[in-house]
Amino acid sequence: MNKKKILILGASGFVGNAIYKELCSYFDTYGTYFSNRSFASNQQYFRYDVEEDDIFQLLERIRPDIIISALRGNFPAQIQAHHHIMEYLVTSKARLYFISSANVFDAYSKFPSYEFDKTLSESVYGRLKIKIENMMMRMPKEKWAILRVPMVFGNTSPRIREIKANLENKEPIEVFPNLIINVTNDDRLTQQLHYLINRNKTGIYHLGSEDLIQHEEFIKEVIQRMGNYHPIFKRVYTTNEDRYLAALPKENKLPKNLRISYQEIIDHHIPV
Repeated sequence: MNKKKILILGASGFVGNAIYKELCSYFDTYGTYFSNRSFASNQQYFRYDVEEDDIFQLLERIRPDIIISALRGNFPAQIQAHHHIMEYLVTSKARLYFISSANVFDAYSKFPSYEFDKTLSESVYGRLKIKIENMMMRMPKEKWAILRVPMVFGNTSPRIREIKANLENKEPIEVFPNLIINVTNDDRLTQQLHYLINRNKTGIYHLGSEDLIQHEEFIKEVIQRMGNYHPIFKRVYTTNEDRYLAALPKENKLPKNLRISYQEIIDHHIPV
């Protein structure tokens, strides 16, 4: 069987590396790294500097069937790189899976957001994601999938590491009491992506927990799970009313075994 060739851009980051680990046994998988030299010895990894290197050369060299973008770094350089990816898609059979964010809706705070809601963001990060999403949507639909992801937790996630460090150093932990969110973790996110690739799925997917929780409540439960700590909280109020930052699926729902609840993430994916 001819294995699909997959290129993961940003495969040295937390999410990108989790994707690499999930897919590398099943596909001919390649990844990029920038500053983390520990990947240099892995033959499947290529060094790629989003500001200096032309992504086109890498695409020509690997000729991937599937490109997964979990890129980070300079925003204008990211937009430029995605422009070049689109040009590559036009001339090849490849497809792009783009890891986007619930932040594409961060200007709408009164309700959770669904796949076909209009995007609008107040944050620079959210606007970057919208810009790349809009570029993709001008392409034929079979060429792309947009995966909007909420906050990602998990054993080795930067968010959990930061909470741990703050607890150990008795530093305050920031919580947003009025913010209602959904969440995910690296294991479930990568399984969902694997499923979408296997089934040749395209379109827009919201890959977060099916249920919602207040940010402060979630962080408190996470800390409780981690052990007997006495955390100091710094409550950040951006508004007096409840606001939502949650991307929920309505049209493109995944099979039941691939869905997750925030409680499962707390119970099974937080280091004790």
